[in-house]
Amino acid sequence: MVQDIQQILISEEEIRQKVRELGATISNDYQGQSLVVVGILKGAIIFLADLVRHLHMPVTLDFMAVSSYGSGTKSSGAVRILKDLEAGLEDRHVLIVEDIVDTGLTLKYLTENLKARGPASLRICSFLDKPSRRQIDIHPDYCGFAIPDHFVVGYGLDYAERYRNLPYVAVLKPEAYR
Repeated sequence: MVQDIQQILISEEEIRQKVRELGATISNDYQGQSLVVVGILKGAIIFLADLVRHLHMPVTLDFMAVSSYGSGTKSSGAVRILKDLEAGLEDRHVLIVEDIVDTGLTLKYLTENLKARGPASLRICSFLDKPSRRQIDIHPDYCGFAIPDHFVVGYGLDYAERYRNLPYVAVLKPEAYR
């Protein structure tokens, strides 16, 4: 696996520090409230697990699984819900936790879908953001790192279901996915 890595983009320590900062900011913003954290599977699971340990308010977790990539490296733009939420969102404060915002197509679909369920508020927390690839004007309310247009893996992000377990974010060598 390591032989497929071109470059480490974000180290373990940088990730730990940023997750602590995000947790403090979100806790401050939702002070005195409870929060429904909606993790987008599978990519956000590692980030979400680390993040919620830094949230200092009542938190409930729910998950959605959506597909827009398949096994490729570019978003297809066609979003499918593979697993929906188990609980309702009406009049609840909701935070979507996503691994990466790329084109924005998936996140636009998700936010429209969840807003239709009547939450008191809806915000987005994304571990990574690739603003150079944005096709839709959507931006996370909370963002870990803005990154250049590289295909990255690790810390939950994958290529064909591999590399999620890397403790850092790395650029994958092109020959590993061609």
